[in-house]
This record gives sequence, C-alpha cells and structure tokens, in this order.
Amino acid sequence: MSRSRTLAKTRAQSRRPRSSGALKTAGPLSSSHLKGILCVLLAALTMALYIPVLGHSFIVLDDREYVTANSHIHDGLGWTTIEWAFTSLEAANWHPLTWLSHALDCQLFALHPAGHHFDNVLIHTLNAVLLFLLLTGGTKRTGPSLFVAALFALHPINVESVAWVAERKNVLSTLFFFLAIAAYGRYARKPGWGGYVLVGGMFAAGLMAKPMVITLPFVLLLLDYWPLERMGGKASESTATTGDRLPQVSFWELVLEKIPLLALSTGSAWITLIAQRPAKRTLAELSFGVRIENAIVSYGLYLWKMVWPAHLSFYPHAVGLPTWQWVLSALILMTITAFVIVFRSERYLVTGWCWFLGTLVPVIGLVQVGEYAMADRYAYIPLIGIFVMIAWSLSDLADGKKIGRVWLTAPALCALAALGYATNRQMSYWESDYDLWSHALEVREDSLTLNALGVTLMHPDSEMTREDVRNFGTEQSRMDDARRDFERALELRQALARRNPGAYLPDIARTLNNLGNLDRLQNRPEDGRQHGEEALDIYRRLAQQNPDVYVPYLAGALNNLGSLDEAQNRKEAARRHFEEAVKIDRQLAERNPNKYLPNLAMTLNEFGFLNAGEGRMDDARQHYQEALKIDRQLAAQSPSVYLPDLAITLTEFARLNAIQNRMEEARQHYEEALRIQRQLAAENPPVYLPAVAMTLENLGRVERLENRIEEAGAHYSEAMSLYRRLAESDPRKYAGEVDKVQASLEELKKKPRAEAK
Repeated sequence: MSRSRTLAKTRAQSRRPRSSGALKTAGPLSSSHLKGILCVLLAALTMALYIPVLGHSFIVLDDREYVTANSHIHDGLGWTTIEWAFTSLEAANWHPLTWLSHALDCQLFALHPAGHHFDNVLIHTLNAVLLFLLLTGGTKRTGPSLFVAALFALHPINVESVAWVAERKNVLSTLFFFLAIAAYGRYARKPGWGGYVLVGGMFAAGLMAKPMVITLPFVLLLLDYWPLERMGGKASESTATTGDRLPQVSFWELVLEKIPLLALSTGSAWITLIAQRPAKRTLAELSFGVRIENAIVSYGLYLWKMVWPAHLSFYPHAVGLPTWQWVLSALILMTITAFVIVFRSERYLVTGWCWFLGTLVPVIGLVQVGEYAMADRYAYIPLIGIFVMIAWSLSDLADGKKIGRVWLTAPALCALAALGYATNRQMSYWESDYDLWSHALEVREDSLTLNALGVTLMHPDSEMTREDVRNFGTEQSRMDDARRDFERALELRQALARRNPGAYLPDIARTLNNLGNLDRLQNRPEDGRQHGEEALDIYRRLAQQNPDVYVPYLAGALNNLGSLDEAQNRKEAARRHFEEAVKIDRQLAERNPNKYLPNLAMTLNEFGFLNAGEGRMDDARQHYQEALKIDRQLAAQSPSVYLPDLAITLTEFARLNAIQNRMEEARQHYEEALRIQRQLAAENPPVYLPAVAMTLENLGRVERLENRIEEAGAHYSEAMSLYRRLAESDPRKYAGEVDKVQASLEELKKKPRAEAK
C-alpha cells in the first residue's frame, strides 16, 4: 500500500465518531438487542431499589388532600370526577391529569397504599428508561447515556418524588416531558404538522400533570443546539462524519417554530398564577432581595446535594442568609459558567448547564409559593443537565487518555452502588409522618418542623407507625414531647416576628392554636384558653387582610376556643364561639364540601355536647343528627380517614340518648361505634383499645338500665380486661378505670338478688 493511501486511511479513521462508551458487539447480538437488554436491566434495578416503599402507608402531608380524604378521587374515573378534575384549582394547582391518575389508582387499588406507591415507582422506572432511549437515540453513545439514566434512577434526591404519593404530579409530568422530547426528535428528522401536533399534545399533557414542565420550549431550543444540531453552524465531529446531521435551520426560525409551544406555556403560567394566588407570599413577607439571595444559594445547594446527597429533607425559608452563603454560591455558578464558555466547543456542556439553570427557574423562588426555600423534588428534571455534563466529560476524558472501558466502568458502578445505598436509607424516612418530621428535625431545627412534629405526636392513629407509638411507652410521654416541640417552635417564631411580624404571625397563630388543643387534651384549660385567645386574635386580623386564606383557620380557632371555654364552664362564651364557627363552616362547606364538611361535622359535634350539658336537648339532638349524617357520608367515601370521626359522633349521640332515656337508640349507637372501634383497634391497638374499653363500659351501663344483665356483665368484663391490659403500660391513667368497672360489675351481681327480694 502506498504511503499516500495509508495516510488517507489513517485520517479517515481519525474522523470516525468516538464511541465514548458505546459498547461494541459481535455475533448475533445487534445494537438494538443490546439496547433492549440494557433497558430491562435498568428497569429491573430501579424497581428492585424502590420495592421497600410498597410497604409504606400514606402520609398525612398532602396525601390526605390528594388521595385519602378526597371524595372526588375515591369515585374513580367517572364523568363527574373527570369534570371536577378539569375545573378544580384545589391544592393550589390546575393539574387534571394528576387528579385522574389518582382516581384511576383508587378505582384499581381502593385506598391500599401499596398500589398507589407502585404506580409512582413504575412511572419513575419508565422515566429512567425513556431518558436512556432519548440520549442514545440523539447521541448514538450508549455508555454515557446509560450512566446518566442510572444516576437519574438511583440518586437519593429523587426519593421525595417517588416515595411520596402526592408527588405523582412530578413523575407523571416528567413522563410526558420526555414523550414530548421523543416526539420532537421524530419531528426534527421528518418535519410535518402531524409530528408537531404530537409534540404539542405531549407538552399539553405534561402541563396538565404539573406546570413545572413549562420550560419545554426552552429545552427544545437547547436540544436543537445539542445533540440534534439543527441550529445553523458548524457541525460537530460526530455528525459531520456519519451523515446523521439534520436539516439546518437558522436560530430565529427555530425560535419561531417554538411560538405555539410558548403560547401553551403562557396559558399554563396564567392558570397557575390564579391557582396559587392564595398560597403566594407577598413582598412584605419576603422581599425581592431575599428571594434573589435564596435563588442563588438554592442553585448552589442543588449542586452540592447532587454531589453529596446527605441531610435531604425540607428546607424552610431562612430570612437573613449569611453573606458568605450567597457569595460562595454566586462564585460557584460564575466559575462553572466561565468553564462552559471556555470549553463551549463541547456542546453538551452548554446544553447541560443551561438545562440545569433554565428548568429550575419556575421553582427557584422568585415567585414564592408556600413556606419552603427549595425542595428535593424540584431537582427531578434539572439535575439531568448536570448528569449529562458529568457523563460525557468523563467519557471524552477516558477516550482522550485512552483509558480502557473497565477502568471507567468500575468507578461508575461504585458511585451508583453508593447512591443506591443512600436512596434506600432516604426511603425509610418516608414510612410515616413521624419518621419524616423526626428526620427533618435532625437535619435542621425550624419552627415549621417542630410544629409539624408536635401535631404528629398528638395524632398517632394517622401519623405514626405502631412501632413509633410503642417506642414512646405512654401517651403522657408523647404529649410531653409535643409540648416541648410547640414551645420551642413558638420561641423561634416570636424571635423572628420581632423583625418581620407579617411573615411570621401565621406560624405563631398556628402554634398557639396547637398548644391550646394540647392543653385541652392534658386538662390544662386555663393555659389552653390563653393560647386559644391569642391565636383567635391573630387569625381575626389575618382574616381581614386575606379572607380566602385565613377564614378557615379562624373557624378552627373559634371551635378550639369554644371547647376550652366549655371545659372551664364558660358556657355563654363557648356558645358564641361555636355559633360563629358553625356559620363560617357552613359557608365554606357550601363552596367546597369535599374540603370543609369534616370541619362542619366536628364543630356540630362539639356544639351538640355543649347543648346537652346545658339541658338544650332538642338543639343537641339536631346538631348530633346533622353531624352524624355528614360523618356517615364521609366514612362511606373514605373509611380509613373518617371512621374514627364517625365512631366519636356515634358515642356522643348515644350518650345524649341515654340521658333522654332513649335506651334502645343509645344501645344501637354504642354497638355501631363498638364495631368501628374494634376494626380500628385491630389495625392500631395502642391508639384505639382505650376507646373500645370506654364504649364497652358505656354499653354495659345502658344494658344494665335495660335489665339486660347477661349482656351487661359480658361487656363490663371485657372492658375491665382491656383496662387492666392498658394499666400495665400506664397505671396512673387506667388503674382508676379498672376500679370503676370492677365496682359496676359487683353492683350488677347484686341487682338480681335485690330484685328477687
């Protein structure tokens, strides 16, 4: 072979695209077969990692609003639910496809949490596989594409999106986001109206799952630059030598091409601003300067948590960030930006960095909704850009240094194994509300977290696992911990409120209200009334400023204070508070029965108890009947949430019937309540066995008055057995109950002899 031919051959070989991780195959295993095998392996690994979450329950935080206490969702995929989903702005969002996905889960799995968790895991798995296919299809590089998809699948920062049922909107919107990109890839290769309509349809579906994907037009413009390389200019080495280069289009033509998609983004943004208006923080609460500082720090923290994913939790706003934090974050951002500009010939660096910066814009806090400065779930899509930068840089570096595939694969597998371990640990924090908030408190002491943890300790039936309850030993120890949490939360918030009252008054009122409830449960009525009156005063002021947000809180504060007044025998004050609360609750329930009927039933129940104590039996009966009707309706729609409330109303109504000597009705209501409480106690004995024992005692008393001696004796005996069992763990609380039931049994044994004489 001549020297010139040899040189030409060498140059031609040097112009071939770098494999950069594309695995070479031989024999019958084709590239498509290999891709299929890798997809199966990636899916199996993701599903296996997330299997533990299938054993988790729902959590109260948002799952209640999205699933467990949402009667529209419980109805399944009927026309009424579809109509509601497309017109509802509940949960401060317009996301009809998310609502419908939850409704479908309820139709398939009822309220068994495993099915709902499984669908989240399944969608996340599909997202990981789709990401792999999109990257391999666009770049023809298998190795780095697989690494990016594996990082996305296994990184612990994504646990919040997968393990939290209420975050279905995040994984579902991302699924449509990826499908829109896939449709765009087809359209770019074969332009036509049909392909473009498909892109728009997938984008619209993504927006109807969660508006965060609003940045898709911007992302598509980035993909035009790399890896599609549609943007007019010099082709990269790979497309120049393979003939895969797409038709070239000028920058402004590409921008014009995105105008219809930008129109969808604009419409979604307008609807979202309307839906989130009640939850938006004002500039008086968080100034624009504070928001800018927080945005800069958040960008830096997302990068840090990607590299070192420890202490993942919730991140409440911290007013007055230390200067060094935002300065350091700004320097990091500027340094990476400068690096990308210097090495801009590597187009994946530009696309990856702009992807990260741009897709975070909707949730970076410039328009602040809610209490939190940032959230792990917000990084679900944005960190893909950083993963691309890492994977392609390492692959190119290995090729440049002629490092073998084995030496690159081994560290990658070690990194993925470490991420998988961290993800498994992070999942454990999502087993219950108590685990979630306890972990959050370990990460950072904040009044929001302390307040949430205190409420969790007060409601062990719905927010703690059985093991959590057993670990506390006694109810008193739980309540003491709750009090410490509330008092510490109040201390932190009052210190901040001196600098910015408008921002922290709502949190102070919430904590005072919770303290008042706890005081009532612990029989500290004077403290409770003081806390309740302070909370009520703040909520009245807040409700005047923003009635849409704070009128419901005002009704709750009125109800709580009415109960505390009643405990102190302040009957007239209690009546005024209950009457005002019922009036507000009725108005709210007329506008949104799904959300506010439970509150109305609770207030009616409390009001009925007050009327019965004052001898207003007709009024009491009317209130109990209305409350019972509502509770039956709610329990039929969502038994796991509202059966406890139904049992309470039944026992209170039974007590009224017994006072009025309507023994048959009293016995029927007690028997129905007992059936419910036995069912609940079978699932959570520490919480519901005391209620079972009390109802057995009350039922025995009614049967004794009806001269049903044998039945009364059986119920008294079972009640005494349960009280003895409870007294073993908390003798101070239950020893007296044992003695009382024992006395009732002895009196019952004397009754037949007395009647015989």
